[in-house]
Amino acid sequence: MSRNDGEREDTPDGGEAGRDAVAPDTGTDDTQWSAPSHDESAGSAVVGEGLAIGYPSTEEPVVECERIDVPDGEITALVGPNGSGKSTLLKSLARELAPERGNVILNGRAIEERSSKELARELGHLSQEHDSPSTLTVEDLCYHGRYPYRGLFDSLSAEDDAAVERAMSLAGVEHIADSELGQLSGGQRQLAWIAMVLAQETDVLLLDEPTTFLDLHHQLRVLETLRQLNADEGVTVCVVLHDIAQAARFADYLVALRDGEPYDWGPPREVVTEELLADVFRVDAAVRYTPEPEVIPRYALGERDEPGTDGAETDDADDDGGRPGDRPDAG
Repeated sequence: MSRNDGEREDTPDGGEAGRDAVAPDTGTDDTQWSAPSHDESAGSAVVGEGLAIGYPSTEEPVVECERIDVPDGEITALVGPNGSGKSTLLKSLARELAPERGNVILNGRAIEERSSKELARELGHLSQEHDSPSTLTVEDLCYHGRYPYRGLFDSLSAEDDAAVERAMSLAGVEHIADSELGQLSGGQRQLAWIAMVLAQETDVLLLDEPTTFLDLHHQLRVLETLRQLNADEGVTVCVVLHDIAQAARFADYLVALRDGEPYDWGPPREVVTEELLADVFRVDAAVRYTPEPEVIPRYALGERDEPGTDGAETDDADDDGGRPGDRPDAG
């Protein structure tokens, strides 16, 4: 199931090295990971146990995961190719999609034990699927993030105003607070939705591709904001990211998915390897740490390509990263 079953000793169940490990069983590739009890999950904000997740239109589960941990007070990134199950898994962890089998535990309690408002006070979820009137302003959208704290007939409080103002500042949308969503670019709308989630002021954030539609400046600003919330306030973050190098620089832990199952997980330096890029992403690439992680893609692997063949991991690859034989011999 993972390229290194049984090798991991420092597992993400509490955010510090030297914890009691909850690692995959040793054995062959078809060995299943063991699912610890709730007491063993004390260091994790969110835990998925024995999950099988699907949709009404699918005969078989899209994601099967014996165990997934989102360590408390850490940043975890879900990475993998398109269709690997990242968004489906995140939806289930956020109670947006009920698993066919298994349980999700939030802060030591089954997630389904909470009312909608109680859950929204503990967990903020940014989905890829947004639905709101185009005439709604950015500020009004942000105030929707305060609904868990108000009764049906309660007026907005000074705390609500402060939370919305802070969220818009963190997301960098205060200058478009009065703009309608229908007037905004895709990137601006994405920042507005991020601001709404931040206005909930939860201790756990689950974010599905928050950098989608954003230019590089705003991508980095969003990731830096999440890092700031994590460092200053201990907010737990689980985020789906497509850029593997960005995820390696930003996250404390990575969970790599392949074909709906975890392939590997742990600190970025242990997970982001040339072997993983070949096996999971089907890309021949070089990985360097200087000390920041650098991923230099060479070429896309074909279905029959294996790492170390057809130019991968060989000494005679072209200096410009091309495959041997791509250019005629100059001599």
